[in-house]
Amino acid sequence: MVQPKIHSHPGARRRKALALMAAAALGPLLLPLPAMAQQAPLPPLIKLVVGYTAGGPVDGAARLLAPALAQELGTQVIVENKPGAGGSMGGDLVAKAAPDGATLFLGASPTITINPNVQRKMPFDPMKDLTPIAPLVAYTNVLVVNKDLPVRTVGELLAYARAHPGKVFYGSAGVGSSNHLSGALLEKMTGAPMSHVAYKGSAPALADVMGGTLTMMFDIIATSRPYIGSGKVHALAVTSPQRNRMLPEVPTMIESGVPGFDVGGWFGLYGPARMDPALVARINAAARRMLAREELAARLNDQGYDLWPGAPEVLAHKGVADRKLWATASKGIEAE
Repeated sequence: MVQPKIHSHPGARRRKALALMAAAALGPLLLPLPAMAQQAPLPPLIKLVVGYTAGGPVDGAARLLAPALAQELGTQVIVENKPGAGGSMGGDLVAKAAPDGATLFLGASPTITINPNVQRKMPFDPMKDLTPIAPLVAYTNVLVVNKDLPVRTVGELLAYARAHPGKVFYGSAGVGSSNHLSGALLEKMTGAPMSHVAYKGSAPALADVMGGTLTMMFDIIATSRPYIGSGKVHALAVTSPQRNRMLPEVPTMIESGVPGFDVGGWFGLYGPARMDPALVARINAAARRMLAREELAARLNDQGYDLWPGAPEVLAHKGVADRKLWATASKGIEAE
């Protein structure tokens, strides 16, 4: 049956349209309270804890990210350094804090995934005692040596180490850090004798490479690139399978004759365990907006970082997967 056409008066149509608009505007107010999305409250001040010394790569990234995150959240964010035990001291501080969002952790992947495999008595369990909030950036390391060392390739470095046993020292940001594991893997894979020296951060280790106390170290490109450019250290290779866009002239470890050498890392934002999911979602959304800022993204890219925005679950799954990976790769490496 064909329905008859209804021709309404223009005034009636206007009244009907106005009524629909009013209903749409009042709709949210008429919903039951549980259906209304309420933003989780934020503290007036957030401490972003860094588990390494000031001046290092994690600290540098934190000081780029903190003001942008503060603007997105509409609250104050300050960086607090708590160095020691390859970032574990900072992670432990956050793990023991109240889960109200006032204390967050800029976790470097070695603290989350390597430390549990190499530290005899880690003060906290990253998988149980922290809440993953947001993945942030990924990075690659670069092998740098003292400028006065008579080597310019990885092959020459290995030959030098074999010819001078007990004379080649590499620094790191602490036992279990990615630069420690990189050096240990190089020694294991090539048999070249090298000695590890642990620091409380990458900055003092890099300073000692430049000063000649250390022979070499694997460092994040972001912090080493200025010194590579000025000739204060020499870059021999990057640890990723492909060359890095910030150091395109520097070969990979694989190209340099060490097949299978692939060591990288990442930074993620964490809070204490048992955080309110609504609060986690609010901070995660702010972190994604922060990484979408063109100026900040350009500065991070310029320092050699790859942006890594995503859901809390992405960070959680990556942490679990990499922890399993390093359980095998770090076998035999133990905190002194």
